[in-house]
Amino acid sequence: MEGQKIFMSQRQLQKLEVMGLVEVGKITLKEGAEKIGMSYRQTKRIRKRVQEKGGKGLIHGNTGNPSNHRMKEGIKAKVLHLSRKVYGEFNDQHFTEKLAEEEGIEVSRETVRMIRRAAGIGPKRKRRGKKHRKRRERRAQEGWMVLWDGSPHPWFGPDLPPCCLMAALDDATGSILAARFFVFEGTEGYLWLLWQIVTQYGIPISIYQDRHGSLKRNDDHWTLEEELAGRQEPTQVGQALRTLGIQPIFALSPQAKGRIERLFATLQDRLGAELHLAKVTTLPQGNDLLPAFIRRFNHRFAVAPRQSEQAWRSVPKTLDVDRVISFHYPTKVGLDNTVRLGDLLLDIPPGPLGRSYAKARVEVRQFLNGSWKVYYQDRLISKHPSTALQEPIRALRRNRSPAPALGAESHNWVYQASAQPIYDKPFGS
Repeated sequence: MEGQKIFMSQRQLQKLEVMGLVEVGKITLKEGAEKIGMSYRQTKRIRKRVQEKGGKGLIHGNTGNPSNHRMKEGIKAKVLHLSRKVYGEFNDQHFTEKLAEEEGIEVSRETVRMIRRAAGIGPKRKRRGKKHRKRRERRAQEGWMVLWDGSPHPWFGPDLPPCCLMAALDDATGSILAARFFVFEGTEGYLWLLWQIVTQYGIPISIYQDRHGSLKRNDDHWTLEEELAGRQEPTQVGQALRTLGIQPIFALSPQAKGRIERLFATLQDRLGAELHLAKVTTLPQGNDLLPAFIRRFNHRFAVAPRQSEQAWRSVPKTLDVDRVISFHYPTKVGLDNTVRLGDLLLDIPPGPLGRSYAKARVEVRQFLNGSWKVYYQDRLISKHPSTALQEPIRALRRNRSPAPALGAESHNWVYQASAQPIYDKPFGS
């Protein structure tokens, strides 16, 4: 402090004045302690410092010196550089986490916020005001209820065509169970999510979902036969849920799906920034990045369930999960021992002792890997190689043309027969 002017605060001046009154005997030390609002022992120590050093005894020794906790200018400059050049798409909290994970810089979110605002880097978006709505209480056990939905969004940048991220969320813990990018929200995505959930965790009790056409058939999609039968036939996904004994619960409004909608809002912020940082431009690249991101996300945001006992049901050993979670087409074999589904023609070989299956009712299944199998009375009678996955078509047994392969209607991407479209070109190329 030598050679440096130190100004005393009003509080320090008050203490000095009271100590002066004590020294000249106008008030006692006990009365002085009451005036400055301190204990007798503290006041006694202050008096001793004033006697030894005068007014300087009331000034802290580090006054005027830089704080030991002050961030070094080099680190501050590095944080600003990373914020501008590398992590510009990240919000304050996400950026703080990245500094610790990737750069080895341990700073608080508030410090990051102050550095950014002082440099004129504003928040990524304004915080939304809290809505006066009571949130539904989470289910008590993991596996009791699963929420799933799709989010169409320009995930890989505003200059690239949008695609759809489909994800499933456990209600009790808030952890992401499965997620994958698809060209659009459809039956393939929901079947893939269901397969991932059942094979990795087990069978949940219920699934909370919206009224998407892949999940609930609309009134104008029923045939006359179905109308007369009482509308009992579910969608492809609904049939798989019914076979597995999973109760579908339909949301009556978008607001009722608040938990999964908030998940997608967070993902559009955090995952979008991660995809931009990794320079992801294709669906395979995005799907390769998802597993590591999901692990970090669940570690950061998942909560413990209220009850430790899990509600997941084990898959029966006799259940063929791949067959249950597949595209299902009941139809009839033609007189030429073939099954025609739109433009697809499947040959049915003769059965035992040369038996012909002409006019027989059969079940055609397309698996998620694109392959085809034909069953007669629950017995496999024919296998066929993979083709591009088809979205379900109404009345295929009436030989209507099938839907185009996924993405073929609007994107110049290369599709290969697999559980997930594979694109060998960046978006927009």
